[in-house]
Amino acid sequence: MLKITALLSSFILPFLFSNSVFAQHSKPYQMGLMEPATPVAERLIEFHNMLMYLITFIVLFVMGLMIYVFIRFNAKANPVPSKTTHNTPLEIVWTLIPTLILLAIAFPSFKLLYYMDRIAEPEMTLKVTGYQWYWGYEYPDHDGLSFDSRMIPDEEIDTSKGQLRNLSTDNVVVLPIDTDIQILVTAADVIHALAVPAFGIKTDAVPGRLTETWVRITKPGTYYGQCSELCGSRHAYMPIEVKAVPKEEFEAWLIEAKKNN
Repeated sequence: MLKITALLSSFILPFLFSNSVFAQHSKPYQMGLMEPATPVAERLIEFHNMLMYLITFIVLFVMGLMIYVFIRFNAKANPVPSKTTHNTPLEIVWTLIPTLILLAIAFPSFKLLYYMDRIAEPEMTLKVTGYQWYWGYEYPDHDGLSFDSRMIPDEEIDTSKGQLRNLSTDNVVVLPIDTDIQILVTAADVIHALAVPAFGIKTDAVPGRLTETWVRITKPGTYYGQCSELCGSRHAYMPIEVKAVPKEEFEAWLIEAKKNN
């Protein structure tokens, strides 16, 4: 339960408050979370929506009880208060109901955690290394293709190419859609965090350790993320830009990338 609570606070809450990643995908009068691009993100949003329904019911139920108590047991309506001190059935009910509510939350959360953990048989691997203050990417399955990716400075942003301030990078990560991709994450200096909200991933990059997550992107597009662990003076300038393309286009990109690597 503690782990899923931390997961929700670190992944879902950034959706709800203003940050540049969410702002770039928002629409006029939009309500709700960012549109998901992976099965993991879809399940996270489903779990969030379930919790919202549950919390709304609890709030309304407790509010109704309080209003009833204010009206039924105020001094004017009930001048002689009851001296009852114990009510066994009531104590059983108010203990049992919260327990059942917690179980209703726990089982789906554990199932979701196991689903998010790792992919059994990945079709490809991407290794991501955090540096102060940029990202390094490596494709171990494709002749060790590797490159660094840095944020494009404000004065070099070309809006005609769809580049976005504080989000676009000089080298874009290209990944195929409809592919189970294992992502290995580490760091070279201090702790960073790889976070791409539309993918439903937020994984710490720890020096000397290799952590793992996975994605299966369901639709083409350009997706953005940021480092989500305070890592120094330029922490805010470590964007992640991922371009998801069909498999055929990915193979063509690989050929060109290997030539230029």
